[in-house]
Amino acid sequence: MRQILFFAVAVLLAGGYFARYADRAVMPPSAQTAAVEPAYQPRQPTTSGRNLVLDSDRQGHFKVEARIDGRYVDFLVDTGASTVVLRETDAAQAGIRPRPSDYTATVSTANGKIKAAPAKLDRIELGGITVYDVPALVLPDEVLGQNLLGVSFLSRLKRYEYANGRLVLEQ
Repeated sequence: MRQILFFAVAVLLAGGYFARYADRAVMPPSAQTAAVEPAYQPRQPTTSGRNLVLDSDRQGHFKVEARIDGRYVDFLVDTGASTVVLRETDAAQAGIRPRPSDYTATVSTANGKIKAAPAKLDRIELGGITVYDVPALVLPDEVLGQNLLGVSFLSRLKRYEYANGRLVLEQ
């Protein structure tokens, strides 16, 4: 019985030693000391003249900062939105302040039908891309969490294309 107990302890010690050795043999020394980096690193949009390449965020969305008539506004690029849609607060910063009587358009959203105010944006600039006279809608802040850069902007480009987690815009 005593011999079996000594043998079991020897096997456990040998197994622990070999397991530790195996981990070091498989993992290169540089990987043992390297700091862990996050899997997602957002990058600035790549622009070359009238082309723009956007990387998606962790949720697969394309978020951009565009200029409307010289003022910076954050957008979510939305190929499912037929027009550019602005929150009232951001529209006001860009100089668009619809009156209650201006809310004449009815739009269908994920939350149902809502009244919106039609507007026309003189200019939207995104990287080296500029589009003039863009139809848009203004919605109350409480029904729209984020401004949408929709097809009324995208359709004025030469092309927009999604591939490999990137969105390519070309004018």
